[in-house]
Amino acid sequence: MASNSVNVNFRMDAQLKRNVEDICQRMGMNLTTALTIFCRKVEQERRIPFDITAEQDPFYCESNVRELKRRLDAVRNGTAKLEEHELIEVD
Repeated sequence: MASNSVNVNFRMDAQLKRNVEDICQRMGMNLTTALTIFCRKVEQERRIPFDITAEQDPFYCESNVRELKRRLDAVRNGTAKLEEHELIEVD
């Protein structure tokens, strides 16, 4: 270990650790090497080197976004039909 190396400790699921260690071994490296590669890549690219996503909010589905754009265009060009309505109070 290089003289400027430090230990990093964190918790993870034991089965996950075993699975990843096995995969790393089949690739000819240990878990420390794999995590170091990950950290080097983050350092170089200044981002997580893979996509992390969550399920998209259904409000932003393609059809809703298309409708919102259509309505915004109508407001901008003066053809929108705007109506007054009573405010709904929720307890």
